[in-house]
Amino acid sequence: MISALRVQPFDDPAWDPAATLGKFLGVGIVLDPYPQLGELRKQASVHKIDMRRYLGAPPDILVEDLEKFAVLGWNEVREVFETPTVFSSSVTERTTGRMFGRFLGVMDAPEHSRWRPFFMKAFLPNVVAKWGESYVDPIVTTLIDRFVDRGKVDLVSEFALYYPFLFICRQLGLVPADEETYHKMTLALLCVSIDPPHAEEAKVKLGNYYRARIDECRGKEGDDIITRLANAEIDGEYLPVEIIVSFLRLLLSAASDTTYRTTSNLFTALLTNPEQLDALRKDRSLVPAAIEEVLRWEAPVTFIQRNASRDCTLGGVEIPNGALLDVWNGAANRDPARYPQPDRFDLFRKRDRHFAFSTGPHVCLGQHLARVEMTRAVNAVLDRLPNLRLDPDQPPPQVVGINGRAPFAVHACFG
Repeated sequence: MISALRVQPFDDPAWDPAATLGKFLGVGIVLDPYPQLGELRKQASVHKIDMRRYLGAPPDILVEDLEKFAVLGWNEVREVFETPTVFSSSVTERTTGRMFGRFLGVMDAPEHSRWRPFFMKAFLPNVVAKWGESYVDPIVTTLIDRFVDRGKVDLVSEFALYYPFLFICRQLGLVPADEETYHKMTLALLCVSIDPPHAEEAKVKLGNYYRARIDECRGKEGDDIITRLANAEIDGEYLPVEIIVSFLRLLLSAASDTTYRTTSNLFTALLTNPEQLDALRKDRSLVPAAIEEVLRWEAPVTFIQRNASRDCTLGGVEIPNGALLDVWNGAANRDPARYPQPDRFDLFRKRDRHFAFSTGPHVCLGQHLARVEMTRAVNAVLDRLPNLRLDPDQPPPQVVGINGRAPFAVHACFG
């Protein structure tokens, strides 16, 4: 149901958060960090190093005062994620938590253990499976209708970029005219370490909107995210409003941006490996394998930050209390000790565990939704765009960036 509530726009309507954020993420600066990550991993699984500076990207000024380590090996990444009593999530209060608020990602036990079940209840597999048919399918159909008769498409700007974003907009009950404003606001939050004033403005205005929506939805029935969270109850207790607000501030980045990037990366992998695309076209039972392989090959988020809550040793390296760890789940997913020919996309690869959604107590709540969205989107594209292939008149796609990697475009033709 479309709400009558509105998202207030920026005071400066000309400000472009996408351009600002792109510089910070290293998009266009770092084409492919994996060769450098691989060379470092050959030397050791853990390094005392500021990886952003090493890769040539702008530093994160919010954590400049901390000792920094990079965790690259599969076993060491798993150890960090699965030992939260030693490797805390609290450092994110200084980074993403500064703008999103006190969401699950900044919490350690026992606080995290107390509130996570409420969110899990709202994102159960049987719940998100229903969203696939009722929300995702109509959006995907509408988007494909716009270019299905043309014979050519940019699968990023005309499809992957929009279907998960529009899903979130429908779930939030946004007035259609507010969708662009909402998108700009959520991107602005990610710019906190390089443009605090605009990020703070977005934090306040989105917070005001979300509080009003929670109040509107509480006590009512509905299958959308806000209604489910507003009315989630365990042992007679509701989620605190500010925890819901913090989660909703994070929502577009966590559920939309990552899914768009992974879908774009999957199209890149399939179209540049036409024999695998052909196999997938003929046997749709391979779609889950293709999705898991792209999650391993190009994780939607390539590193996650933790900090040591006490002096410890990791991978033979001494880590002091309070140190920052950039935990490179993307590098772990390409550890040759775990995956043969790890830099190659291969949907026929023997299935193995990956860290695209992290692991341990902070494993991604939205992983089931992401898989549902990508499964339905990929099947719809294969159903409606016969003989899908790279457009020979356009440059081939290239995945770029550091954290949050994706191609700028995936030009394809069909028919």
